[in-house]
Amino acid sequence: MKKQLDLTLYLILDPLLCGGISGMVNTTKIAVSNGATAVQLRSEHKFSGKDWYYAALALKEALNETPVPLFINDHVDIALAVDADGVHIGQSDLPVDVTRQLIGRDKWLGFSIANRRQLDSVPWHKVDYIGIGPIFPTATKKDAGVALGTEQLIELIELKQCPAVAIGGIDENNVTNVIQTGIDGVAVVSAICGKQDIEQATLSLITQIKKAK
Repeated sequence: MKKQLDLTLYLILDPLLCGGISGMVNTTKIAVSNGATAVQLRSEHKFSGKDWYYAALALKEALNETPVPLFINDHVDIALAVDADGVHIGQSDLPVDVTRQLIGRDKWLGFSIANRRQLDSVPWHKVDYIGIGPIFPTATKKDAGVALGTEQLIELIELKQCPAVAIGGIDENNVTNVIQTGIDGVAVVSAICGKQDIEQATLSLITQIKKAK
């Protein structure tokens, strides 16, 4: 099925929160069937190359019959090995131009920025979307910077030249305020991963997002 770049509700999977590979696959299936529009495999914990590969392979298969794309965080080799739909990189990863050269033009490329200085240096013609954050304090990314808040987010949104997704501490309690800034979508981890009722958690988020847009 043809994939779509829709950042509305971008699920970032955490293998520890989800309970390993099978847990991530289960979380993905439930979240996507209830409104998640993009999925990214990310691990802030010890995860071997084989783990990355088999997790990516299982997620690719789970998403095959859906329009929802699979992104691999940082690991260009894994993305290419499983023919993922895209890669997401940060400021300390491979440079954007090198990543683009490796993945070609047929895969999507996302790039994280955390402030005005980083946004001003984005090579806009080489990225398909940016991730802006953290918006609020977050415990799911060890090296997350200082929380921006919604006022600074609005300032960055006004300067962006491609679609953008907000990330960092976003949950059902603050997602409406974030969407009302004019951002294209929100990325969440613990707001879905590890929840007892993944279906309800996803539905709550997507309902609020649609109301706020």
